[in-house]
Amino acid sequence: MDLFPQYVILGNNVKIGKFVILGEIPRVEKIQPLEIGADTIIRSHSVIYTNTTIGDNFQTGHGVLIRENCVIGKNVSVGSHSVLERDVILQDNVRIHSNVFIPEYTCIEQNAWIGPNVVMTNAYHPLCSKVKECLKGPTIRSHVIIGAHVTIAPYVTIGENVFIGAGSVVTKDIPDNMVAYGSPARIIKRIDQLKCKTGIKNKNPYKSIPK
Repeated sequence: MDLFPQYVILGNNVKIGKFVILGEIPRVEKIQPLEIGADTIIRSHSVIYTNTTIGDNFQTGHGVLIRENCVIGKNVSVGSHSVLERDVILQDNVRIHSNVFIPEYTCIEQNAWIGPNVVMTNAYHPLCSKVKECLKGPTIRSHVIIGAHVTIAPYVTIGENVFIGAGSVVTKDIPDNMVAYGSPARIIKRIDQLKCKTGIKNKNPYKSIPK
């Protein structure tokens, strides 16, 4: 493990695996310590930069990269080989599965669930000379479920309690309490119309958020 003590503040009971780098220094004018909350597990080969704040009960898989200026809440987990670029917000109870890419200026609100191999984007014109002036990743509202292998375009907002089916390409905003899938993703039904295909639950396993 590589640890830069002057740039890292650890809470109680933080467990750090082998070959972890904490406090990697970014190219910023002012260095702020990396703060990691209590009861955290950072697994092997993960790298976390300074100027980032992480709440209690956080855990990573193996080989996770978290860049600078990220704000991560409590009870968050980030799966193996996932990447959080700088200036990302993950609120409380967010679950990120493995091999997920989250670009700069993305916000994921509380209790969202992001499936494996999801790719989010933040640049409409990557080769434009002014691209850095208009970068903006998606906004994922609370209680959203994003299926595996979904791609989400820049500037898109996915509303509360939405379910995005596996393999979809989301290019437009999706309103609250909807199910959408396809390429491009289209609204198919309301989430309260879903049924449990396994038969384990008699009722809809996806409860709408009370308004």
